Amino acid sequence: MSSLQGQTALVTGGGTGIGRAIAQDFAGAGVKVIVSGRRAGPLEETVKLITDAGGTASYVICDMTDPDAIEGFAAALLAEHGTIDILINNAGFSSKIRSTRYIGAEEWRDVMDVNTMGPAVLTRALLQPMIDQGWGDVVMISSMAAINPSIMAGAVYSAAKAAARSYMHVLAQEMRPHGIRCITCFPGEVDTPILDNRALPPDEATRARMMLPEDISTAVLMAVALPRRAMVSEIAIGATDPRDMTADVAAAKAKQQA
Repeated sequence: MSSLQGQTALVTGGGTGIGRAIAQDFAGAGVKVIVSGRRAGPLEETVKLITDAGGTASYVICDMTDPDAIEGFAAALLAEHGTIDILINNAGFSSKIRSTRYIGAEEWRDVMDVNTMGPAVLTRALLQPMIDQGWGDVVMISSMAAINPSIMAGAVYSAAKAAARSYMHVLAQEMRPHGIRCITCFPGEVDTPILDNRALPPDEATRARMMLPEDISTAVLMAVALPRRAMVSEIAIGATDPRDMTADVAAAKAKQQA
């Protein structure tokens, strides 16, 4: 039997990509999974994939840019489930404009809200029951852009993911005495829908060289499934075969409008 059997996990951004893969893998390990996102359709698909495979899953709509909505969402979850044992802050958003010369205030705000503010508000709202029970896991899906900021990743996305990393460092300092593990994952290029926001969206041949969502999910599941005496603080995962990104950088520099 899995060491995670019977626990409850919330996966934000669980309708597609890395979030869907994490939800499926955790459900396969016996975890009761709740997925959230902005659109019902993809979330329903994730839930169906899990339940068809014999797992337990449900979904809730939540806008991670709205602090009041996040607070209400968290309160409803706690009222229904008591405690969220595993929180996977996966929801992410990248601007279409990447260059520091052209990106505007609205895109800065949107990207920072989804990638940094939203996870922080949600985590705060769900922490107390974890503290009360003396254990829990908070996982942040950041990005390699937090470690190696780049023009291709964009100024605001790199900044938002780096801010999320800093937040997790501070959170870990506060939560470790309470038995709560804080884990940050830094994926490199993964073939997910977020790539469509790039100035030069990758073609099929380029995507074929990238990692897949299940590669990231495997690492996250490994970290959370460790005995509670052990903690993986950070996981950086990159493609085995790096590619030339010269054209991507040039496109990111030149693009001025969404």
